[in-house]
Amino acid sequence: MTPSPLMVGFDLDMTLIDSRPGIKAAFEVLAAETGATIDTDLVVSRLGPPLEQEIAHWFPADRVAATAARYREIYPSHAITPTLAMPGARESVEAIRALGGRTMVVTAKYEPNAELHLAHLGIEPDVVAGDLWAEQKAVALKEHGATVYVGDHVGDVRGARAANAVSVGVTTGPCDADELREAGADVVLASLTELPAWLEAYAKA
Repeated sequence: MTPSPLMVGFDLDMTLIDSRPGIKAAFEVLAAETGATIDTDLVVSRLGPPLEQEIAHWFPADRVAATAARYREIYPSHAITPTLAMPGARESVEAIRALGGRTMVVTAKYEPNAELHLAHLGIEPDVVAGDLWAEQKAVALKEHGATVYVGDHVGDVRGARAANAVSVGVTTGPCDADELREAGADVVLASLTELPAWLEAYAKA
């Protein structure tokens, strides 16, 4: 039997994991250390873009790089344990394996911290690629032959389209179904719990 060419990529935050509690905790520590006023509820309502974009809302431009580096240092101690797997995350990865396929995570998150999340939650993709956002995600998706990319943000849709992969949007993050479709998503699902059935149909097509 010929091995399946199926390779499915996933975004991380608000696609595979609900990192809002952890990110909120890490930003609260950062605010306490620096004395900055940070609306952590606002921060976690718009996850997806690179960390530096969020830091720039709260710190002057000349402090963004150093503050982002400090946040990444704080992150493992405060953000990993509170973070949960999204409903259907493990089942979706297992469904792809059952179809003979492989999985990868492509995220804007700092790669070592992404790997900590996945290890803590027992989610085991074949490949992890971090520090990539929007169209940059296409570099890793193309390198590993991803035919499908699943994400919750319009930036994920743009990455999928740039890689000529099927874009599957999930409405578990900051972007609703209309926004995802408008950005060019081929399929929009309410959550990853719907992905295994869609994958089965896709693999047979």
